[in-house]
Amino acid sequence: TSPYPINVSGECGDVRSSDAHQVSVRGVLDPAKLKSRRQRSWGVRASEMSKNTLNPIRAIVDGMKLTPNPDKPMISLSIGDPTVFGNMPTDDKVLQAMKEAIDSQKYNGYAPSVGYQKSREAVANFYSRPGAPLEAKDVILTSGCSQAIELCINVLCNPGDNILVPCPGFSLYKTLAVSLGVQVKLYNLLPEKSWEVDLQHLESLIDSRTACLIVTNPSNPCGSVYSKEHLQNIISVASKHCIPILADEIYGDMVFPDCSFHPMAPLSSDVPILSCGGLAKRWLVPGWRMGWILIHDRNNVFGSEIREGLVKLSQRILGACTIVQGALESIFNNTPHEFYQSTVSFIKANSEICYSALSTVPGLTPVMPSGAMYLMVGIDMDNFPEFQNDVDFTERLVTEQSVFCLPATAFEYPDFFRVVVTVPEDMMMEACARIREFCARHYRPCSTDSNEIDQ
Repeated sequence: TSPYPINVSGECGDVRSSDAHQVSVRGVLDPAKLKSRRQRSWGVRASEMSKNTLNPIRAIVDGMKLTPNPDKPMISLSIGDPTVFGNMPTDDKVLQAMKEAIDSQKYNGYAPSVGYQKSREAVANFYSRPGAPLEAKDVILTSGCSQAIELCINVLCNPGDNILVPCPGFSLYKTLAVSLGVQVKLYNLLPEKSWEVDLQHLESLIDSRTACLIVTNPSNPCGSVYSKEHLQNIISVASKHCIPILADEIYGDMVFPDCSFHPMAPLSSDVPILSCGGLAKRWLVPGWRMGWILIHDRNNVFGSEIREGLVKLSQRILGACTIVQGALESIFNNTPHEFYQSTVSFIKANSEICYSALSTVPGLTPVMPSGAMYLMVGIDMDNFPEFQNDVDFTERLVTEQSVFCLPATAFEYPDFFRVVVTVPEDMMMEACARIREFCARHYRPCSTDSNEIDQ
């Protein structure tokens, strides 16, 4: 009998150490089994989770034919990043806090997965409110608000559960949920009521597998800011059916001066709330990836289980950037109020420019926002018969006018598009002028319009 040497290199076709059970006591392999093993082919496949992960915005944008007009410089009103054009820098005090954190060399190592105690205390102190006090143990620091949302969905949901998500709403909720085998149920927002929740529709979606209700206030993509009374009505629905709330409040500090932001937690006496936020928008540093979860338990509904679950989930990547954590207390304490006022005033002014300009364009219906960085515009597709839908409309807008607005199909809300209002003022005015020119070229009165004109 010919001996076969054992090869445990791990290369394809070689015998791995796991094949040791096939070796005889004399160290000889069965020739038939070895031949069978060598004939095997690679079988590496992507996981079901990766296959089920889809970003609706990327799926739509990547499928669009975006070829700008070479005679006009491109104006992108599609990216929700206030830093893109360089006209909205963060405050010098914020930069100084980061420099001091780096120079201290105290934050070069690993931090606890939930964040440094001192940093969590800083967040707790900054966001504590009467009726919703916070301590460090109620704060988990995350890699941006997106990870905060991910941890909350992961800790509350099991495969086969469902979550209630606003429509139109931030596409990441669906991306995260579907990859886990969690169903997304879309509840309607009402544009004619400044994007308030259709409470009757919301309640009709709840069943025994509903794991949480996501409320985005202020809203991306709508820019709406809910009144205290409306938030209380939403909480009442959650209370009636014992559904915890995931409150996405990343834009909570970007509200126009004539409006007030009400965090949900102080309004709830019995509904537990996980509030997600971060530095990205208020301090204009989305690339710093600093977010947090604020745990607002009520009547010990979450108890220790949800808290422990969040801690375990946070240990998967060892948390947020340590240098930014080291700068948090100084950022909170030293950023001047004038910086916030200037940011919000600029966004409001740009929103008013956009709203006023597009309100007089036949076939378009903008909805004036009250906060965040966005404005939604309705398209009367009957007046633009050569376009199949909002994706086609916005694609041609790029081709002819080099203006890119995100079609609201990306938010599962067709026949609208979203405008980001953080661009420089002159670019906003130019973009609106180009949109007007585009609509004037393609607008066609429908029959009802013609009858009204005849009368």
